[in-house]
Amino acid sequence: MADEPLSIGTEPSGLDATLGFEYQTMSGDGSVATFDAGSVHHQPDGIVHGGTYCALVESLASVSAAMWLQEKGLPPTVVGVNNSTDFLKSVRSGVVTGRAVPIHRGRSSQLWQVDVTDADDRLLAQGRVRLQNLDGRPS
Repeated sequence: MADEPLSIGTEPSGLDATLGFEYQTMSGDGSVATFDAGSVHHQPDGIVHGGTYCALVESLASVSAAMWLQEKGLPPTVVGVNNSTDFLKSVRSGVVTGRAVPIHRGRSSQLWQVDVTDADDRLLAQGRVRLQNLDGRPS
């Protein structure tokens, strides 16, 4: 995977920045991001909120899908149409890593899988995101 930044933007912004996501690798073949889990990510019982995992899954899939389009010379615009994330193990703190891999990359849609692991490489969550490729034409 390429570590070279593309024009999609390598600095987290919006929700990614708020949640402290840090991109390690960004490419059309897959992306990796981490965050340091802490109280800002917790739900009332003091474990990382499932929505944090969902956001990481959606962000990694979207970045990877957009970069794949850009690498093919197409407008790098995608929108998520489904996010299905399963929560497998809870954590309170530590470095959490998400890794996106393509399942299907087609003309009109893409499907990406993201595994979310802890510092000991234990699977915390796994998600799949289906994205619609947009061609930039006004609707």
